[in-house]
Amino acid sequence: MAAERDIDDLPRGGANYTALTPLWFLERAALAHPARASVVHGPVRYTWADTYRRCRRLASALERRSVGHGSTVAVIAPNIPAVYEAHFGVPMAGAVVNCVNIRLNAPTVAFLLEHSSAEVVMVDQEFFSLAEDSLRIIAEQKKGAFKQPLLIVIGDQTCDPVSLKSALSKGAIEYEEFLETGDPEFAWKPPQDEWKSIALGYTSGTTSNPKGVVLHHRGAYLMSLSGALVWGMNEGAVYLWTLPMFHCNGWCYTWTLAALCGTSICLRQVTAKAIFSAIANQGVTHFCGAPVVLNTIVNAPPADAILPLPRVVNVMTAGAAPPPSVLASMSKLGFRITHTYGLSETYGPSTVCAWKPEWDELPDDERARLHARQGIRYVGLEGLDVVDPKTMAPVPADGSTLGEIVMRGNGVMKGYLKNPRANAEAFENGWFHSGDLGVKHTDGYIEVKDRAKDIIISGGENISSLEVEKAVYQHPAVLEASVVARADEQWGESPCAFVTPKDGADSSDEAALAGDIMRFCRERLPGYWVPKSVVFGPLPKTATGKIKKHELRAKAKELGPVRKSRM
Repeated sequence: MAAERDIDDLPRGGANYTALTPLWFLERAALAHPARASVVHGPVRYTWADTYRRCRRLASALERRSVGHGSTVAVIAPNIPAVYEAHFGVPMAGAVVNCVNIRLNAPTVAFLLEHSSAEVVMVDQEFFSLAEDSLRIIAEQKKGAFKQPLLIVIGDQTCDPVSLKSALSKGAIEYEEFLETGDPEFAWKPPQDEWKSIALGYTSGTTSNPKGVVLHHRGAYLMSLSGALVWGMNEGAVYLWTLPMFHCNGWCYTWTLAALCGTSICLRQVTAKAIFSAIANQGVTHFCGAPVVLNTIVNAPPADAILPLPRVVNVMTAGAAPPPSVLASMSKLGFRITHTYGLSETYGPSTVCAWKPEWDELPDDERARLHARQGIRYVGLEGLDVVDPKTMAPVPADGSTLGEIVMRGNGVMKGYLKNPRANAEAFENGWFHSGDLGVKHTDGYIEVKDRAKDIIISGGENISSLEVEKAVYQHPAVLEASVVARADEQWGESPCAFVTPKDGADSSDEAALAGDIMRFCRERLPGYWVPKSVVFGPLPKTATGKIKKHELRAKAKELGPVRKSRM
């Protein structure tokens, strides 16, 4: 292919070209608004000048322990200031930040830490036992070849100090003491190459093991700015952390808020009461959340809901498609909803149901129906389509022809860590294959219609039905099992297990057996993976013996939603 011609042969150099990275946003925020609140968590309040100094201390302290280029730093914590600081301080040292889902169990966390070769583990005091158990599993597997990572425990004034004291007694370094070993004026260096990795995040194990999604500085820069543009975020936005920062790096809003010199309000426990309180008392203007969060707000007890809202509050939602009724109810309460869609592999949301002014004149139910679609590509994503997965030809824009949703551009991951086979499949034919099935409407907006591989999305987190089935099958009374998604009023979706008991198994009391299967699974799976409902009977099969999951999904739909989660 011949080189593209240009009108000149001017070279690029240090004066007119530099690698893109969101790390510069923090330096600028500290310069523009040094005294403005950057991060607030209970009684703790930091300014942008504080946060810049603390992040440089973190980077310096890591570098002094030879943690830098080629290193991974794992962070196991809820939404607290240290997690926000890690998004800057870790890559400032040249290392890669890996925020771990705190809802996972020890065997899964052990896999993540081992697979990522984590040299440092930063862990919140209340999750220290999770980190400890995970590292013990790795040590037992590797025998004498195990090298203990640097273990840093993060104290929290809002928590009982007992867990912090316990962690310190076992040799962990306290986070604030660790920062004191770093230089607040550390001269950090941006990456020479914007393709360099900035973050690692793991899928929720929708295959046999979670896949490590590697993100680069260029994509983080572009998608963090795109997130502000598609949402209409203004300079100085006050953002409430209802969305976990471990979920796709908080959909890149960790970096966006520095670009906008905004304020992060940390929320350790997400409840409707806490959300309404933050809106009323801390000036919150924006927050993100899976549909389960929206549902919690809509159904909040009157005593918890502080209404009317003091201002319009902007809410971004993604995950399982939110029911139109929930979107309509949120709008009636005074929230302005932006509906997005994406994956870990696309830096979080990468499509948006961009609102059209003419929709304002439509009836409520029609507006909600249009709003529930996944929409068009983000500004920072160059390619989005729905295609025939065999021919890669775009499906017609008729709203009914199913195809696979595919993406490409700067908003797509580098690839999966140490997984060439998965990369070949994901990037086949020059597109990233989402595995989600959807349609394209006449206006070009896409809509997700089904999920390949039977993924269950519960509270915005992916669950592998196959992994849940493996656990159910281990129960001594279970002959056959199949797990599908069932609607759940609290979590959007939750696992529903269809079970055929073994001959001789006591199934006279189905409720008791169902409870025993759930308890059995709870000992082997993350809590949110445990089936919330169990249905007994023969499983429908094809002539070749394959279970007809589509029939089970239809049965689960007939059952209606789970009305009270056991989470």
